[in-house]
Order: sequence, then structure tokens, then C-alpha cells
Amino acid sequence: MTTLPIHPKRLRLLLPSAALAALLLGASPAQAQADWPNKPVTLVVNFPPGGSTDQVARAIAPRLAAKLGQPFVIDNKAGATGTIGAGFVKRAPADGYTFLVTSLGPLVIAPHLLKSVPYNAADDFDYLTVAVRSPNVLVVPVNSPFKTVADLVAHLKAHPGQMTFASAGTGTSDHLTAELFWQKTGTRGVHVPYKGGGPAHTDLMGSQADASFQNINAILQYVKGERMRALAITSRARSPLLPDVPTLDEAGVRGVDVTSWQAIVAPKGLPPEIKRQAYDALAQVLNDPAVSAPFTALGFEMVINSPTEFAAFQKAESARWKSIIDTAGITLD
Repeated sequence: MTTLPIHPKRLRLLLPSAALAALLLGASPAQAQADWPNKPVTLVVNFPPGGSTDQVARAIAPRLAAKLGQPFVIDNKAGATGTIGAGFVKRAPADGYTFLVTSLGPLVIAPHLLKSVPYNAADDFDYLTVAVRSPNVLVVPVNSPFKTVADLVAHLKAHPGQMTFASAGTGTSDHLTAELFWQKTGTRGVHVPYKGGGPAHTDLMGSQADASFQNINAILQYVKGERMRALAITSRARSPLLPDVPTLDEAGVRGVDVTSWQAIVAPKGLPPEIKRQAYDALAQVLNDPAVSAPFTALGFEMVINSPTEFAAFQKAESARWKSIIDTAGITLD
């Protein structure tokens, strides 16, 4: 009996595109996944060089390259509060050669501040792991009359809408932490957005602003150098780097457990075996003391949760920040 050949067009109808490509190239989809990576991998950073997110990417890239045998190239695609880079990764092929190193903003904050973003944070990414997180610290000028959180809250209640809180910009973690603090204490301050953390720090140290919630790694040097006074920290436990600074819970303000975080995601649809390999490599690299020790010295906490845990965390964080933003009526449009 003679077997008639299947016309290529008919073959395309019978086979999924991925399987067809593997067949025509002489390799099965499983083999293609097992060979990952066989060319350079891009780590897109959706913020400019030098910030915390970029630092994470530059810490892991050379070690991932050494471990997996291919270059890991960093591509900074900044702009629009990180949503430009996130949108680029959303549109990239889900083949394990493009990943996004991002902060929490594009994943759980920007979608609630902007009328439209070029992706759906819940549906357009495969969540791999949260690499690090760090709390915010409530700081005031070193010559401020406020020595405790109770002092500051009493002043806010006696003088509503007068005390200024500096931030790195509208919609940033430090801004939204202040909004949450006001909501939980039944008070109201004046938000003063700056174009980045540096100018906000300068004005705070110069007593041009009354207070601020700043990331611990950004202001640790100023607190230790007695140029700012730390009143409380937003983590659940005290930081070993500032052991004398109480948590907000300890200071009597509950429900302001806030951490900033950096994470790694991929375009939705990453093949399961590549997803497993990528996560395993990331976990091993992030657990390496050569990577973790410099971050913990700056006040970061290593997280390295699983893809399942990260997906659940993203969902919970998104709902939480949406509630805060909606209650405060904040928008960037």
C-alpha cells in the first residue's frame, strides 16, 4: 500500500505551529525546551540604569550567564512609570529569551493610576519570582520637633492639611505609603511630589519638607549620618540595620505594612520546562551569598518565592493598592 505525502499546507492545519516548527527543524518541542538557552537572553529593565531594579538585573545577569552558558544582556527601556518596558515584554515571544526585571509599580500600581497601560498585569505575564523587597522608613529632618510617631500624628490631627510629605513622584511607593498612613491614622498631610528621590532627600534634609516615607536603602546613609531622623519602619519586624527604629505597628499605627519589591516576569505562555529551568536558575543565583549579601547590607530582604506564590502575591498586592488609590482619588491622567 502506498502512503501519499501530506501537502505542507495540510500539515500546517494538522499541527500546532510550535510542533510544526519543531518537526521541520528536526527537534521536538521537548527537545527545544531542553536545549534552552541556546542564544543570548535579554533582561529588560523598565527603569533607567542605577536604580534598585537595575541593580537587581546587573547582579544576576553575569551569574545567570555563567550558570546557563549564554549571555544575559540588559536592555533598559524606561518611561511612563515603567509601563513602556513592561509593554515591550508583553509583546515579546514567550520563548524564554526575553524577561522583565521590574519593580512593583508597573505590576500593581500603574494599572490603577493610568486610564490605560499597554498590557494586562494579571493576564499578560508569567510570574517567576520576587527577588528582593525592602521596607519604607518614616523620616523627618534631624532638627525636626517630632521625636516619635505619636508626636507626628498629634501634630497632623491638630493641624490637618498643613504638614508636607515629600515623595519621589505621584504614584510612587513613598507617596502611596503616606496616603495609606493618613488613611489609617485619620489624618491628612500635603503631598509634595518631586522628580525623583534625590531632590526629595535634599529638601527633607534642608527642612524644606516636614516628613517622608523613603525606601530604607535610599536613606540609610542619611539616618546613620544623622542628617535625617527615622521615626518608624513599615515592615512587620524591625530592620537589623536600624534596630532602634520601631515598626509602625509598635508605634501604634496598624495596617501600614508596606514593602517595595523587585521581581522577574516573562511574557505569558512560557513553556513549562523553560519556566522551571529559569526559576531554578534564578533561585540558585539569588541565594548565592555573592548576590544576597550586598543586597541585605543595603536593607533589602531576599524573597525568592515560587511562581505560584508570586502570582497569588501579585493579585493580593494589586487589590490592596487599588483600594488605597481609589480611596485617595489619585490619578496620573
